[in-house]
Amino acid sequence: MNARRDLVILFALAGWALAVPHYGSDFAVSLALTCLMYATLASSWSLFCGSTRYLSLATSAFFGLGAYTSAIGLESLGWWAAIGCGAAVAAGVAVVMGAAVLHLRGTYFAVLTFGMTELIRHAITYWEKQVTGTVGRVLTVVPERDTLYLTVLGLAVLALATSIAVRRSRFGLAMQGIGADEQRAQTLGVDTRLVKIDGFALTAAFAGAVGAAMSVRWTYVDPATVFNPFIGFQTVLIALIGGAATLWGPLIAAVVFSLLAETLRLQLPQLYMMALGLLLILSVLYLPGGLASLRRETLRQWGAAWREGWRSRRTPRAARKAGA
Repeated sequence: MNARRDLVILFALAGWALAVPHYGSDFAVSLALTCLMYATLASSWSLFCGSTRYLSLATSAFFGLGAYTSAIGLESLGWWAAIGCGAAVAAGVAVVMGAAVLHLRGTYFAVLTFGMTELIRHAITYWEKQVTGTVGRVLTVVPERDTLYLTVLGLAVLALATSIAVRRSRFGLAMQGIGADEQRAQTLGVDTRLVKIDGFALTAAFAGAVGAAMSVRWTYVDPATVFNPFIGFQTVLIALIGGAATLWGPLIAAVVFSLLAETLRLQLPQLYMMALGLLLILSVLYLPGGLASLRRETLRQWGAAWREGWRSRRTPRAARKAGA
């Protein structure tokens, strides 16, 4: 029943988002694209990392691989094939990377995924300089604005629908078991290594597909742009502040952060970064479950206050009856 309700909400939101290109300005469409991009990245990141509690900092690597794949093959492959190839390349690299580092946890895993991201970025820069003789690629074949928007919207809907389905499947339960107690999950028969690699590849495929689609937004692709660590860090912050273990938290946080970025980053970039850090600190200290837990905490406090008020009203009556 909850899955059906979530799907109804998802498709209702998707229907509302479909109207943006028809009634919104170019600025509104650009802002919506940013929201959808980070909603896809944060939701897919949370699907694996929120369940297994593995902190991956490799999102920008998968995003950049998808972008470069699209930049190289878009003219010859076509739009949809380039999107698929970007997802496949990112997933393939994630399988290799996961097989190498997913036996680690905590800080070691986070540092190694970030180090591998930098390794991939510098390797592509070196290859561009030595083989092609230049760094960066100009995209001569660019789809229309509405095509790009509908593609990223479709990826966002697919990421959330996949999250709804996976969270209620045996695969999703296995990832949650790994996050709760990996050794216990292994003793219960879960192939933890295979589950982790598959989940890591799934989140990488979405990041690669989004990178392949968003590469045309810049029209000029170079390693410093598409492998920007800020993309990965902001994805992690959005997921953590929204609630990495929840379904709708990353989506809500992606919208909030995109609006905050457009409002502050261009005019007051220092204030934007300060607000970003402050939100993260407040979330970790007072809302460890993210913004999505705010509703549950509020309802719990209201329930406690109502019960306390009910007891205080009944106590004088009980005292009067006892005196009588």
